[in-house]
Amino acid sequence: MDYYEVIRRRQMVRNFRDDPLEAETVERIVTAGLQGPSAGFSQGFAFLALESPDDRERFWATNDHNAQPDRVRRAPLVVVPFACKDDYLDRYAEPDKGWTDRDESHWPVPYWYIDTGMAALNILHAAVAEGLGALFFGIPTEDWPALRDAFDVPEAYDPIGAIVVGHPKDTRVESSADTRRRKDVEELVHGGGWDDSFR
Repeated sequence: MDYYEVIRRRQMVRNFRDDPLEAETVERIVTAGLQGPSAGFSQGFAFLALESPDDRERFWATNDHNAQPDRVRRAPLVVVPFACKDDYLDRYAEPDKGWTDRDESHWPVPYWYIDTGMAALNILHAAVAEGLGALFFGIPTEDWPALRDAFDVPEAYDPIGAIVVGHPKDTRVESSADTRRRKDVEELVHGGGWDDSFR
């Protein structure tokens, strides 16, 4: 599928069948996440890829504050992207980066979350390229301890959300994208100045 077609088709799917995915498909999807950019090539992200019913049920059991309906929980793959700030602070304290300490104030924005978000978007795009659907949703901080405990995740890793992947069910569930229009280029892309049009 053409890359621009993948971007055009990407949407959040909220109703899945429970058909299992082929191992090679899952491998391609999670590997796509590893291809995201990262500051200083820090690669301060990691994923939990949960396929077995037991593992997925263990994940859903930690999901108290943003519980998902059964139509979402049916998806046969759950990927949880984690960001690790320490990897970035360590990397930029190395000699080739010019900083001599791990001071977080060097960072104007938390790139560990930005880079992990880009890795997550690669997974969403890969799902579309495979002819599948995917949904990204947040994991409230109140649920982080239970998630870490359930899967022995080190404290240094923060989940930025979760992605479910599977075959979309024929019946669509209405979402904000159905009730709100996508803004166009003229509204969101500025030219030489904020008040200048792009084209």
